[in-house]
Amino acid sequence: MKIIAQGGTAEQTINKSKFLAWVANCQTEQEVGAFLRAIATQHQNASHLAYAFRIKTFDGIVPRFSDAGEPSGTAGMPILQRIEGMNLINVCVGVIRYYGGVNLGKGGLARAYGGTAKLALDASKQSDYVEMKQLALTIEYNRLDELTKAVAQMNGEVFDKTFDEKVHVKVSLPTDEEQTFLNRFKREYTS
Repeated sequence: MKIIAQGGTAEQTINKSKFLAWVANCQTEQEVGAFLRAIATQHQNASHLAYAFRIKTFDGIVPRFSDAGEPSGTAGMPILQRIEGMNLINVCVGVIRYYGGVNLGKGGLARAYGGTAKLALDASKQSDYVEMKQLALTIEYNRLDELTKAVAQMNGEVFDKTFDEKVHVKVSLPTDEEQTFLNRFKREYTS
């Protein structure tokens, strides 16, 4: 699976209708909503704002789309098919249409929305998805630097530290690095 490392945009005109697309990395449905509201605010005169997204949650991958008033299956579904075809997750693609007065038909709409989405996806930068695991540990003060360096080398993150007699640390690191990390710090692993 892949994620969007840097969003992309695209624009094309088909039979006098103008299509504009944006791609963003979105981790939650709330982020999707904020992304789409920003597009809608900037393009209040657009005829349609169709979109699709695919987000990985604890319950699995959630795909959703909207045709935004276009005939059923002609806008959102072609966008989602492009996302799924590239095996992307945690991504949202929004495509607006400024109607140009010429009807495109169902096939023409599907090609226009899907094609504009593909152009924007191709313009984005993608990277491999890395599943992360969160761990909580309690360590001695003299091991904090060692732990911090180990997490950084594993492309993880120390996201919380609490100090009392010992240091209580919460880390996020790639799931495939979990066992190596625990073997190194296992005596101090708390949960």
